[in-house]
Amino acid sequence: MIRKRYQDAKAGYQLAKSLNAQKYLKKIGLGKEDYYFWEQIGKALLCTYTLFGVAWYYNEKSPLGWWTLKPKPKEERELAHLYERRQFPYPGDEEAMEEFVAKGGMIGTTIGPKGFVETDKDAFNYQKELQNKKLDQEAQKLWLRMKNEVIQELQEKGYVGDAE
Repeated sequence: MIRKRYQDAKAGYQLAKSLNAQKYLKKIGLGKEDYYFWEQIGKALLCTYTLFGVAWYYNEKSPLGWWTLKPKPKEERELAHLYERRQFPYPGDEEAMEEFVAKGGMIGTTIGPKGFVETDKDAFNYQKELQNKKLDQEAQKLWLRMKNEVIQELQEKGYVGDAE
């Protein structure tokens, strides 16, 4: 019984030895002498993907604009889907270049809202414009609240019959 097992194990070993996996791996460039090369390739890929991942994460999560290095206001980030890149004409095409300049293509930044030609606006002017818009909205709310209070007081005293 023990002898039978020994013979079976010996036969299996002989079969495995005859296949010689290292010989086949060597033919396709994965032999023992190639391990150092593939180790270096793996390290290079790991470093490259790590750098790309960090750059991508910084681009997505950074409060700074990618190229301008200016902070983007919250409203601009929320409305980013309305923006598209401008298509610049090929510099050698004189006719297309003239048309591009005539449309105001060289004014302002390279990114503008869809359907509009952007005028001289930078991030600072955009923030001022948003602040002015918010101030106007708050002033309108305050005016309506004061108007309604006055109308309510006059109605209580019996002076005003119609609120409009």
